[in-house]
Amino acid sequence: MNIQGPALRLTIFIGETGQWRHRPLYHEIVHRAHQAGLAGASVIRGIEGYGVSDHIHTTRILSLSGDLPLEIIIVDSAEAIRAFLPQLEELVTEGLVVVEPVEVVRHAGRTVPPPERTGRTEEAEKTEGTP
Repeated sequence: MNIQGPALRLTIFIGETGQWRHRPLYHEIVHRAHQAGLAGASVIRGIEGYGVSDHIHTTRILSLSGDLPLEIIIVDSAEAIRAFLPQLEELVTEGLVVVEPVEVVRHAGRTVPPPERTGRTEEAEKTEGTP
């Protein structure tokens, strides 16, 4: 999908120890965004921050935190972002969710050709040549 022009940026601030059914919360959010067909998602790990708890989380060696801040950024059309928000209601029980209007000037990616099909199964191709 290629977007251009007016769009929304969805930013989700959570701690890296956040969990959803024994999986990292950021992982679940990214996978749900992918399943929803959103244009893309990035997870950025912060080096220091604090939130509602007023506790500073940091990478500084003397006060190393096990719960560094994470920022998940998703940019897509207003309709796509708004349709995704109800899923975050379920997932994000601690954190901050922000939606901002943006203008996409360029959205380009590399085109990766599909893998060449040989007619053999993927498993057979992996084991081919193995004694």
